[in-house]
Amino acid sequence: MFAVRDEDNALDIVQDAMLKLAEKYAGKPAAELPMLFQRILQNTIHDHFRRQKVRNAWTTLLSALGKGDEKDDDFDPLETLPAKADSNQPPDPADRVQQSQTVAIIEQALSRLPARQREAFLLRYWEELDVAETAQAMGCSEGSVKTHCSRAVHALSEMLKAKGLTL
Repeated sequence: MFAVRDEDNALDIVQDAMLKLAEKYAGKPAAELPMLFQRILQNTIHDHFRRQKVRNAWTTLLSALGKGDEKDDDFDPLETLPAKADSNQPPDPADRVQQSQTVAIIEQALSRLPARQREAFLLRYWEELDVAETAQAMGCSEGSVKTHCSRAVHALSEMLKAKGLTL
């Protein structure tokens, strides 16, 4: 009670400590139990304060986001946060649709590339591996990687131009 200054929390802490003692140290001699109980009780009190600190941090963070309309029971403080500046989603719904259509066209063009060109292109430009790493991953020479990438870029460029996309 003196440690936590709350009778309900104190009772919960003592109960948790007694359960831990009974579960883990039932086979110990009776003479050792009082000291074990004191150590378990102190650790349980420390755990209580750690949990309180984390709870208070989250409560403070979420309350700092602002309060919704008092009448609005569905208020979610996370909805008040702005989107990240580097988000891939444009804010305008029309732009989102256009972006998803463009991505679908690019994915379709990628799927039409020969396997080795597609592999080289994705490793180099999507996974951002350098030429040597790509060559090692593909099991070929660096010159082959450069050739596959060049052919892939030209083929993709032609396919995308045919669809009306320019890079």
